[in-house]
Amino acid sequence: MRKILTACSIALATALGVGACASSKPENQRNAGEFTDDAAITAKVKSAIASDVGARTAANVNVDTYKGVVQLSGFVDSQDQATRAVAASQKVSGVKSVKNDLRLKS
Repeated sequence: MRKILTACSIALATALGVGACASSKPENQRNAGEFTDDAAITAKVKSAIASDVGARTAANVNVDTYKGVVQLSGFVDSQDQATRAVAASQKVSGVKSVKNDLRLKS
């Protein structure tokens, strides 16, 4: 009887420990909802850039979104294109901020 009680106690402690680890999430990780939201924002930003600046320019702009923060990178033909891409991105619903890492083609 004592062995069974000890085994049950160990099993319970292990289950509680595993449950506690599973529920804690580091601050730098996204849950499934945040990941889906970021993917939708990325798609909307790409579409907004293509509509405002042009599809050719949009093809050269990489868009990454993490927790609503959009990062634009890649190459554009002019500073005006970069400015318009940032402005188009900022208009998208759900965008918290835009980090502009766009570079001018030389």
